[in-house]
Amino acid sequence: MTIRTALDLDRRTGWPADLRVLLDRHPRETWPGHPNLGALCRFWLERHAMFRELAGALARGGAALREGKVDVGAFQPWFAPRMRFFLQQLHHHHLIEDHNYFPVFMAAEQRLVRGFEVLEADHAVIDAAIRELGAASDGLLLALREPSVDLARATAGLGGLLPDFLGKLERHLADEEDLIIPLILERSEAGLGIG
Repeated sequence: MTIRTALDLDRRTGWPADLRVLLDRHPRETWPGHPNLGALCRFWLERHAMFRELAGALARGGAALREGKVDVGAFQPWFAPRMRFFLQQLHHHHLIEDHNYFPVFMAAEQRLVRGFEVLEADHAVIDAAIRELGAASDGLLLALREPSVDLARATAGLGGLLPDFLGKLERHLADEEDLIIPLILERSEAGLGIG
């Protein structure tokens, strides 16, 4: 039996006070001009922005297909590479975080260990959702190629998964940034041995 907590990805609305200790010292509005916002921080934030942008484009594209606002023939070559890239890059991004960065961050700041454990648990949830989205995307692509496959059902299947997935992803990305960026600003990339 799995015990549910307020920090589960589908329940939380941000970090509790004990995990906001560095964020309270380094709120988002101070990040852009901070002297410790180095190349890795910028890259991290850019990757997250790319995930958000791609997720939004895929959601809009799927909605346009469901509503009959896009040519079915044009949709497949647009959708397939973007969805594949999105899911592969997201999975790879999480592997790098879990194996390379989170251990360094946990060793550097014991007060945030629980937060990084929560983020690792998020990755497991998101990876399961990536597999579901991949299967639903494959089903949609099959329906686009094969007239015998119910396109409306395949479109609805993907459309039913995307909003929940995107909500979880946005919560995860925001919480990850709120834990990691203030830590790097506090200690510097060089000070953490990651710059």
